[in-house]
Amino acid sequence: MMLTRQVYRMPKAGSLHDLALQTERISYPKPDEVCVQVKAIGLNFADIFAMQGLYSATPAGSFIPGLEFSGVVVAVGSGVAEWQVGDRVMGATKFGGYVSHLNINHRYVIALPQEWSFEEGAGFLVQGLTAYYALTQLGNLQPGMTVLIHSAAGGVGILANRICKKLGTYTIGSVGQENKVRFLQEEEAYDAVILRGGDFKRKLEEALRGRPLELIMECIGGKILQQGWEIMAPMGRMVVYGNASFSSYGAKPNYPKLIWKFLRRPQIDPLKLPTLNKSLMGFNLIYLYEQTDLMHRLLRELQDLGLKPQHIGHVFEFNQMYEAIRLFQSGKTVGKVVVRV
Repeated sequence: MMLTRQVYRMPKAGSLHDLALQTERISYPKPDEVCVQVKAIGLNFADIFAMQGLYSATPAGSFIPGLEFSGVVVAVGSGVAEWQVGDRVMGATKFGGYVSHLNINHRYVIALPQEWSFEEGAGFLVQGLTAYYALTQLGNLQPGMTVLIHSAAGGVGILANRICKKLGTYTIGSVGQENKVRFLQEEEAYDAVILRGGDFKRKLEEALRGRPLELIMECIGGKILQQGWEIMAPMGRMVVYGNASFSSYGAKPNYPKLIWKFLRRPQIDPLKLPTLNKSLMGFNLIYLYEQTDLMHRLLRELQDLGLKPQHIGHVFEFNQMYEAIRLFQSGKTVGKVVVRV
């Protein structure tokens, strides 16, 4: 059996202008695969960095962006027993998500909760796993800790706060725009919310109210990273999972600006870490993609928390992919940006 599918494909990484909608053939799934008719696609910063050529894990040559999706199983490989045609699923893929149909190993999809929409399913796996792994595996999240979560109104930030609250921690969220402060105060249970600016360090110290800052979910970089590091208490852990300060609104990277930021980036000396008694860790979820047993264990633990579904802030249609990407780049989004297929 051969299906026809619609895909957004890049001839190579470099410019968002090169992303093109194409019609391609897709074969019957291999014995260990299922074919999913995609209903919703979740956008991530990794998509943008990959398309601009700033992501080390980007495939060489032509590739299809996209890391997470939800949909319906429409064909099942001969060796797959746990899935049937018609099952509602959500999944993670190492690129290849900007499509109407995809074949994927059966272990990279899980059941979409019956009460969740396809849009909610497309916004959960990558960002939920990112938040959970960073907090619990690297951050050693414990009840009573004080946690700073940057990009607090984004998909990772929202789920990170909900995970923290399940474990009884004090959370401080930081955002870059005033409307996001209001959203968090009204919709999410942060204990304090900071609007980042030139006085960020003072605001953070005030929000701590004498508490030791023990864990930072860092995705901004630059001065914000440096100031958080300085305030973080001994035995504290900073987990870096992104660098929003290096993102650009244009189709291509602004290399002079990136070089300037790179040269002015914080310099943290490893030789001083024992004296400071602080930990700096970094990870990229895509490098854990092959660790399927670990991913499934983390997913079971994450699902056992019983979190509310992801907050879906913006929904676009499949033919509006460019508009969705542009809004996502702007930094004006709240919650998850999803493209409906």
